[in-house]
Amino acid sequence: MTKEYRQPVYTPPAGAADLFLIRHGESAPARPGVSFPMKDGHGDPRLHPVGEKQAVAVGERLKTEAFAAIYVTKLTRTHQTAAPLAAHLGLTPVENPDLHEVHLGDWDGGLYRIKAAEGDPIYRHVTETQDWAAIPGAETRDAFFGRVRKGLRDIAHAHPDACVAVFVHGGVIGAALAMATGSEPFAFLGAANGSISRLVVHGDRMIVRGFNETQHLDTL
Repeated sequence: MTKEYRQPVYTPPAGAADLFLIRHGESAPARPGVSFPMKDGHGDPRLHPVGEKQAVAVGERLKTEAFAAIYVTKLTRTHQTAAPLAAHLGLTPVENPDLHEVHLGDWDGGLYRIKAAEGDPIYRHVTETQDWAAIPGAETRDAFFGRVRKGLRDIAHAHPDACVAVFVHGGVIGAALAMATGSEPFAFLGAANGSISRLVVHGDRMIVRGFNETQHLDTL
């Protein structure tokens, strides 16, 4: 009998962590002249009712996964999005101090959304340079990417050979996948609210396994 070589099925390297990066559900809308509640200088809106439904859908989609842990950021919208899955699995989410959203300085609290919608010249410069540094008081791209990398590595180091659910922000997912692929810095911005992306982290190496899965949201 001729020996056969089947196509291999991917498995993460020994010691790697398989991170499911879930973007929080849609948050409350920004309104001119009204700031979001703030936490440590960051806008901290709660979920919009649509975002609450997205959180439930995420929990249903992931409740059969064998997660070793659930991580969230310090911001309310990630806690709310993680809550249905945490209830299914009986896990208590853990805050990671490095994975909160990019700090937008004077434009935090909702103003960034308004400036973007209005095509503000500084916002256009941000998109052209792919760096938030032009916003007064904002975090630079390099500083943000550096802390995101640290946060992901710390989680992976704590959970070798395990799957972990990490509820984060669109900027964090964009940074993680840009670093993993070597793409332009803003190439992966725009992941859908409630979407799931996957990243295998093994030491200094990050391997993209999926981006912006949204099938679980199709019926909303």
